[in-house]
Amino acid sequence: MKKQFFTIIILSLFLTGCSLTPNSNNTNSSPTKNIVINKTNKLDLSSQNLSKVPDNTFKQTNLQELDISNNKLTGSLQAEIRHLQNLRVLNMSNNHLTGVPAEIGQLSKLEILDLSNNQLTGLPNELGNLKNLKTLNISGNNYSAQDLEVIKKRLASDVNIIK
Repeated sequence: MKKQFFTIIILSLFLTGCSLTPNSNNTNSSPTKNIVINKTNKLDLSSQNLSKVPDNTFKQTNLQELDISNNKLTGSLQAEIRHLQNLRVLNMSNNHLTGVPAEIGQLSKLEILDLSNNQLTGLPNELGNLKNLKTLNISGNNYSAQDLEVIKKRLASDVNIIK
């Protein structure tokens, strides 16, 4: 009975997008003592040599933070990013991205967007839709200054833009 209860709990957590990781500091072998629930709803896919973000990532609609930095991503992030409506932090730094999908402009809760150190030559005007944005890091790119000016006019004046 106890084992079934824990199986149901663990399955429920996975279905809602929570991560379960072992607690390396714990020497007790009880299954409940070795589970640490990621309450911040953060997914760290950094430094995984990814050439594409796994499609199931975009089904984790409760995510608040997504780190896909330091990979081998090229082209543009998939448009399915728009499904992550609870995202507050998106770190796409240190890849080989040449574009940013316009759909990022649909992430109304986004506060921090790190696009630094990619190969971006343009920025979508839809970045101006990010009304909760506090920090936009676009350093280390060759973006169009004209694109940035259009975006800045639509963002709050206190957004920290790191060039």
